[in-house]
Amino acid sequence: MHPANLQLLNRIGDAPLLTDGGLETVLVFQQELDLPCFAAIDLLKRTDGETRLQAYYAPFLELAGRHGTGFVLETPTWRASPDWAREIGYRPGEIDELNRAAVGVTRRIRDLHPDVGPTLVSGCIGPRGDGYEPGDTLSAEAYRDFHARQAQVMAEAGADLISAMTMNTIEEALGITWAARDAGLPAVISFTVETDGRLPTGDSLYKAVRTVDDASGNYPLWFMINCAHPTHFESVLRDGGDWLERIGGLRTNASRCSHEELDNSEVLDDGDPAELGDDYRRLRRFLPNLRVFGGCCGTDIRHVRAIAESCLGEAPPARAMSA
Repeated sequence: MHPANLQLLNRIGDAPLLTDGGLETVLVFQQELDLPCFAAIDLLKRTDGETRLQAYYAPFLELAGRHGTGFVLETPTWRASPDWAREIGYRPGEIDELNRAAVGVTRRIRDLHPDVGPTLVSGCIGPRGDGYEPGDTLSAEAYRDFHARQAQVMAEAGADLISAMTMNTIEEALGITWAARDAGLPAVISFTVETDGRLPTGDSLYKAVRTVDDASGNYPLWFMINCAHPTHFESVLRDGGDWLERIGGLRTNASRCSHEELDNSEVLDDGDPAELGDDYRRLRRFLPNLRVFGGCCGTDIRHVRAIAESCLGEAPPARAMSA
């Protein structure tokens, strides 16, 4: 095992880890903020951006404190890569500054909740293109070169790991794995799937996990599934296989809708939090090493609370402050 991975695993031990919900959908649909290109990183250009992020993450961290779990604190950088920076209109070099600032903000948010631990600051890297549409697929080497700068900036700023979220091609997932390794950080790779349980390219989750592992010497700490509803991939998990031991986290959507339906919707489908919690409890039977519990599009503190109570047991009530 790579020394960086071993060091992080020793730090977190066997603790379950909560994480947040759908940051961008909360900001856009619930708080009615205008995020260009759905890019939460743009918050850091606003005077109240850090305050808004503190307020957003606080209830999730408090939930982790009540359950006695650790926490994965993602930076708001899913769309903070060079191509998206140009699309949004950032000046040259500005995206480096924003990535660096995002890690700093996230570290400060962690420091505001010292009772939660272990808390990992995860440098979030999203796909080069759209999360739902692979577009023209590059080679793994080209993706490594494309994402290398973002991974390196995050490493220098003090991130604990890199999380590649909403990966829709094997090649990009592998490229980011290599970029994280080159930057000296552990990597977590999270794939998204369509309603048939396959990547948007048509590749199976089994193939995706095995290919990245084989080409990187099992470098990822674990794999995850995000931005899909449990009903979209449960049948794949039911088929079994030792590859499922590599799935360590879930961040699912609240909605049962397909990616295309979500893209074309002007309203937020937030599903049923209690039902989603039950879904997670059922999926745990197929995932022996599942340890990261959170949400993606359409989810908020209600959903993550239901997931935590379903999978980790009901937390004791928060103690009232003494006079």
